[in-house]
Order: sequence, then C-alpha cells, then structure tokens
Amino acid sequence: MMPSPKNTVITGSTRGIGYGLAEAFLQLGCSVVISGRSRESTARAVEQLAGKYEAARVFGHACDVTDPAQVLSLWKASAAHFGGMDIWVNNAGYAGEMGMAWERPIEEVKSIIDTNVIGTILGSQVALRGMQAQGHGAIYNMEGMGSDGRKHAGLTFYGTTKYAVHYFTESLALEAKVTPVIVGSLRPGMVATDLLRDRYKDRPEDWERAKRIFNILAERVETVTPWLARQMLDNHKNGVVLSYSSMWKMLWKFVRSPFVKEEVFD
Repeated sequence: MMPSPKNTVITGSTRGIGYGLAEAFLQLGCSVVISGRSRESTARAVEQLAGKYEAARVFGHACDVTDPAQVLSLWKASAAHFGGMDIWVNNAGYAGEMGMAWERPIEEVKSIIDTNVIGTILGSQVALRGMQAQGHGAIYNMEGMGSDGRKHAGLTFYGTTKYAVHYFTESLALEAKVTPVIVGSLRPGMVATDLLRDRYKDRPEDWERAKRIFNILAERVETVTPWLARQMLDNHKNGVVLSYSSMWKMLWKFVRSPFVKEEVFD
C-alpha cells in the first residue's frame, strides 16, 4: 500500500544518503526540497531529479546549516513553495579526515561540530517552531557511527558529534511530547557513500584494506534509503529510532561473505 505523499525537506541532499532519500521520497509520490551548501550543487541535484520525476515536486534552496539565517530562509522558502512542510530531515554532515584526535587541526574539529551538532540543532529549532505554527510535522535527525557509544580510532570527533546528536534527539523528543510535532532518529548503518570513501582519500593502501570489510558490511544507498523513506512516511510515534541495520544483519553478512561476493565499492 502506497503511503500518503508528504512535503519533505532534506538538508545535505545533493549527494549520498541525502540525495538517495530525496529520490526515494519522490518515488513514493512526495514533494521534496533539495538543499546543499552551494547554489551550484543544489541546482545540479534539482535538475537531475526533475529530469526523472515530476518537476513540480522538486524544489531547491541552498543552505549552510551552521548559519541560523540561512536555515530559517530554507524553512520559509520551502513552506511558501509547497504550502507547508510535513517532514524535515537533518541529514547534512561532515566527517573530516581520519586521524588521531591530537593530530587533527582545530579548524576541522570546529567544522565537524558546527555541521553535525549546531546544524542539527538549528534545523530542529526552526522546523519545530514552523511545524507548531502549522499544527503538525515530523523531524528526523541522522545519526551515525558513535551514536550508540561505540568508538572508532581516527574518527573521535565525528563519533562525538553523533553521540551528541543522539542525546539531543532523545531529549528533544521528550520536550516535543507537548507539541503536535514528532521527533525521531535515523540509523542507516554503514552505507557506501563518498563520506565513507573520503576518509581514506590520502591513504590509498589503507583504503584497499578497508574496502574489503566495507564490501562485506556496507549497504548501497539505493537499498537503505527507500526503506527509511517509507518508515518515515508510515511513522506516527514520537521518539522513534528508525534503524535499518542490526547486529543480526551484520553477523549474517559475515557468515555468507565467503559464498556471496558484493562490490558496493568498486
């Protein structure tokens, strides 16, 4: 059964999981606002999607999620264009390069925190105020490695921000219980995107070793995002965690890996 179509904003949707979510929502009949940091990347993504789906259901508005004025502008432009927004996904994220915590430049650390934490907070604040005014809506925050407390050497700052996003989302859902807005988390698991590949861009030998594990554990964007999109459209529960992956799925992937070869990264 096809879920009811909704108007959706997705930050960081010019590539990767964000773009995949946009396409999945469009396939389900929804209208989607594409948003990237630059006007050029946003316009390019809109053009690509408008060429495959009904152009009237695709709208673009560039936004730096660390800038309060730009986030507010994203809400106002989106709501004005589609007459209100039903779902807001805080997906924009930045991992930085892999490296020990004492090696990474403070400028990179600030950028990771600003994008992943401040960006999620600003998007949630703006969307929640707007959705309260219209009387309904749902906000979903993208979690990631570190959200569940697990550690990964070389990704301390990214993991720290995602742990913060998890706490923030749980607390925001608690506060949102008195509003007509629901708040939830998205856990896509390990997905084959440039965000994963870019961690190794200056270390080709490490990438070749890591790629063997990623080809066992990672999922394709086009596998994960349709599931997440449908779950968001079907969900009416506040505080939900929509998790595609699980320990059992990971274990099964390892068990079958000698017999089934997948190349999610070629």
